[in-house]
Amino acid sequence: MMHEREPVDTVAFVDDDELLRTANLQTLSIAGLRGHAFSGAEAALAAIDRNFAGVVVTDVRMPGMDGLELFRRLHDIDPELPVILITGHGDVPMAVAALKDGAWDFLSKPFGSDALLASVRRALGTRRLVLENRALRDAATEGGKEILIGRSPVMERLRETVRQLARANVDVLIEGEAGTGKELVAVMLHRWSERSARPFVVSNCAALPEEFAESQLFGHVAGALPGARLSHAGQIVGAHGGTFFLKAIERLNDPIQARFLRVLEDGELYPIGSDSPVDIDIRVIGSIRETAGELLADGRLRRDLFYRLNVVRLRIPPLRERPEDIALLFAHFVQDAADRERIEARSLTNEVIAHLHQHDWPGNVRELRHFATSFALGLDHADAGEGGGGMRSLPERVQVFEAAAIRHALSRGQGDIQRTLEQLRIPRKTLYDKLARYRISPAEFRRAR
Repeated sequence: MMHEREPVDTVAFVDDDELLRTANLQTLSIAGLRGHAFSGAEAALAAIDRNFAGVVVTDVRMPGMDGLELFRRLHDIDPELPVILITGHGDVPMAVAALKDGAWDFLSKPFGSDALLASVRRALGTRRLVLENRALRDAATEGGKEILIGRSPVMERLRETVRQLARANVDVLIEGEAGTGKELVAVMLHRWSERSARPFVVSNCAALPEEFAESQLFGHVAGALPGARLSHAGQIVGAHGGTFFLKAIERLNDPIQARFLRVLEDGELYPIGSDSPVDIDIRVIGSIRETAGELLADGRLRRDLFYRLNVVRLRIPPLRERPEDIALLFAHFVQDAADRERIEARSLTNEVIAHLHQHDWPGNVRELRHFATSFALGLDHADAGEGGGGMRSLPERVQVFEAAAIRHALSRGQGDIQRTLEQLRIPRKTLYDKLARYRISPAEFRRAR
């Protein structure tokens, strides 16, 4: 997941005793870890920054700057950098106090190689998670400026292709499984085009009742249909000058597909019941859930309409074909949900990362977004990642849901108690009791006016 970063397997070993440095560096090397030796705190401090991909092991008693002062300086640089202290027998109380201040661990002399490696490996595991979460948060923040998020080669090619196509006034057919983001691609094709200031109209063919589909698309004049006392312009006319996105075009019946093709060919349409054509200037983006070959083979997509729309065909890859983007997308969705609900974004755990890798995401980006929202609200499926105790008990899960529901209501009500009560429909005293129990402050949800 962090393939673009250097491996988190480095140990900065700080000790003024050369023999001890040499022996422990050998131990680390045999264990497959990279050790960097420093004879003094000043040299180590100069080599370590906030992005240091490893941990620090330092003796406490050294000439000049001692190990405790080094720990404090490193803690200022990065409070999440694990520092392991090496202490003599008389320094144990001092080391325990340092643990309370944020030191990772301490080893009392003499210590065995097993004890060193065990402490270092635990610290490296924590450091790896810290750096991964930081990288994902940073990338998600950058990705928030771009709807088409992803660092995989296929997504980088798709972004570049969409940018190029947006500038060309050609019709596009988008192919992709449910939940892959076909509508997002259509949005970007419009937003980056010269038509961006004009309408972007979406027609979901799967949601159009067959008996009303023709009227919804092409419009009708007053009296042309039973009960139609007023004229209706239709969705296609509504998109004039802009972009018309036809989702799941294969769900339209054959006559309507034929009529739509005629509109594209002639640049005009006749509303139902009208003898006068209406000029149409639209860019059409169609989408299909299955491959064009399958739809053509079973007759659900007319060949002439397909060839008319298939000026350019874009295929949106499912998540399983770009696994390197999953954690990045997840982090972006978690941050988005946290911002929306005005709560702190949760950090990823090893268990959640494993779930992101192991699940095949048949619902693609849509399913991932739903999981991320549940995770952000504390309602995720990976409860085992919250402390290793397995699934939460039912009362615990009820409490998590209750607290999330209260936060959501406060967010929608912008911290106003009365509006929150109206949403939750509970007594005022009950709400105040639960706010105290879950340590929720309504003031956090009040937005500046």
